[in-house]
Amino acid sequence: MSLETCLGMVAPYYNLVLVAIVVTLFIVLFKKSDKKTYLLPWKIMFMVIGIYIIEQVLNVLFNAGLIVFPRILNAILEMFIITSFIYVLLSQLEYIKK
Repeated sequence: MSLETCLGMVAPYYNLVLVAIVVTLFIVLFKKSDKKTYLLPWKIMFMVIGIYIIEQVLNVLFNAGLIVFPRILNAILEMFIITSFIYVLLSQLEYIKK
């Protein structure tokens, strides 16, 4: 097997471990924040992390041969993630201007 193939097979597992760490950090953020903190962008990013987890789980199951789904689904999910990120940035910019 080539290095690219090996990395392509292992990367979703590493991504899921890193996402578990990020989710833990989000939970700590939500528990420790006060009422004056503007959390809407962080809540949207938390939702986007959930979509990313779904995408990575689908990739792991696809690579294991347990499910088959159209690969365009990855592109649609990634487009939604990027669009949400842009919305979060614009929302934060609008909040700072106020």
